[in-house]
Amino acid sequence: MATHRNAEGPTTVIDRTVAGLAARQVAHGAVADLLGGAHAFALEDALAQAGRHAGLDPADAALARAIATATFRRLGFLKQILAARLSQGLPEGQPRLVALLATSAAQILDLNVPDHAAVDLGVRIAKGDPQLQHLSGLVNAVLRRIVRERADILAAMIDPLTDNTPDWLAGRWRAAYGEATAGAIARAHLAGAALDITVKNSAAEWAERLGGTVLPTGSVRLHEVSSAVADLPGYAEGAWWVQDAAAAIPARLLSVTPGQRVADLCAAPGGKTAQLASAGATVVAVDRSAPRLERLRENLGRLGLTAEIRVGNALDVEEPGQFDAVLLDAPCSATGTLRRHPDVAWTKEGNDILRLAALQRRLFDRAAILVKSGGLLVYCTCSLEPEEGEKQVRDFLKRNDGFERVPVTVDELGGLSECIDAQGDLRTLPSHLGRTTPGQMGGLDGFFASRLRRAA
Repeated sequence: MATHRNAEGPTTVIDRTVAGLAARQVAHGAVADLLGGAHAFALEDALAQAGRHAGLDPADAALARAIATATFRRLGFLKQILAARLSQGLPEGQPRLVALLATSAAQILDLNVPDHAAVDLGVRIAKGDPQLQHLSGLVNAVLRRIVRERADILAAMIDPLTDNTPDWLAGRWRAAYGEATAGAIARAHLAGAALDITVKNSAAEWAERLGGTVLPTGSVRLHEVSSAVADLPGYAEGAWWVQDAAAAIPARLLSVTPGQRVADLCAAPGGKTAQLASAGATVVAVDRSAPRLERLRENLGRLGLTAEIRVGNALDVEEPGQFDAVLLDAPCSATGTLRRHPDVAWTKEGNDILRLAALQRRLFDRAAILVKSGGLLVYCTCSLEPEEGEKQVRDFLKRNDGFERVPVTVDELGGLSECIDAQGDLRTLPSHLGRTTPGQMGGLDGFFASRLRRAA
């Protein structure tokens, strides 16, 4: 057996003697930690760390990830469902109990696992947890009731904006986009995200080979992926890399040519660095995280690409006017990525956006200093919040009269005019680029990008 210490203190004994139990323990622990306020790590990182400690094999690690992701994807619904079936309401002050009930309910309602496994293993977790042992009977009763009432429960899940989105975030989207669009965004989050890839060459050929479609923006969307990404044709030989279709647009807006010197600020995990290097640019990739840059270095090696990699704060780059182009993918709230990272909605709050906006302003001004006369600067964030996108550009242009906006054109987006706002900036929404064929997953990450030119 292995042990894993969670954020609340007690050590969880990981039991690998019962099939599927260890995966559920890891999912429960990661969700409990985040619900309990351990927001230093994203869910993906928390699961990876706990999975390593528990010695999960790839199949169990995938199950733990599926359970935890499904839990956060429907957390608003799940909380309502559980509160209605607990005589004293949902015990928000007991995150380990809430997490156990929610992860087990998510399996019953949203995942293709046997009901008895979700219920019985949930009860086993309760009996093995010092904080929950006395509540194992309650856990058993609530979960069995959910099994009995599943059809009625699923029929009642009708408003993902009101019932499944934190109030602070739903209010922001209503104010920024209106009720109808905010609702469409929330519905897109429930659908999850497709697997998009960026290819070096011959997108149409790789789409055919991998059973995908070339999107209007040039990315390839895969429809059915039955094996691990690393096992797909073309991965090992470095023909392509995973990158959401929206995330691939900002680097393309620079239209770099071979030999140009380009700075990629806040570069990890490196998809945009790879795009720029693949286009022939001499890329300087800067990021504060050494581990994330090491993964970037490994990915570039697999892809047969090179870049100058610098560990450090982008605010400390001192090369004024030395770059033909600069790409700033600024740290942000990441509210545009909820299709694949639903925990963000429940681990961020409005104050985080204000704090990050102040950092973005400083990074924006530093990036501007690095651009040579006549050069281009693209500022982008994977956020749906205007303070991190539209307002940043508006305020930047007031401070920097030596820059002008270079509007994004419809041709650059393959005709997706809905992704260009009134000022000519890129604004993709999770509800954009919906399903085009039955069974095909649609949507885009929510991204903002603005292209600016320094006066010659």
